[in-house]
Amino acid sequence: MKSTLVAFISGVVFALGLGIGGMTQPAKVIGFLDFTGNWDPSLAFVMLGAIGVHSLFYRMLRNRSSSRFSLAISLPSRTEIDSRLIGGSVIFGLGWGIAGYCPGPALTSLASGNSSAVIFSVAMIAGIFAFDFRRVLSARQLRAEHFNGEITPDM
Repeated sequence: MKSTLVAFISGVVFALGLGIGGMTQPAKVIGFLDFTGNWDPSLAFVMLGAIGVHSLFYRMLRNRSSSRFSLAISLPSRTEIDSRLIGGSVIFGLGWGIAGYCPGPALTSLASGNSSAVIFSVAMIAGIFAFDFRRVLSARQLRAEHFNGEITPDM
């Protein structure tokens, strides 16, 4: 119960930080990304603050195996830069630049009832399901090709 409460409070603080920092305002985000026009550098301070907080907690937690509530801490172990990472980064950047939203602020903005936040969030969730559906189909196809339609033993 304590871990759920801490997660909820952390989510509320994160959402408030996004709102106060202006990350839920697409015009402000697009102004930050517009280096050749009327550039608004204010979101750089929000990002630097977030990077600072993350760095502090990462240094504290990287050598621990569990949290204060005995929950496992799982840190990324992959370090290679591959096509999936680059492709995902490009899609993320294009979506952020076109719509002015990234996933967290878009979900936070749903509370405002803003139609652009709703459209972005629905499209984002559809994209997540489409990717997962494609991944499942690819895995089935590889399995079928590997075993040539034979009955496979349970593994």
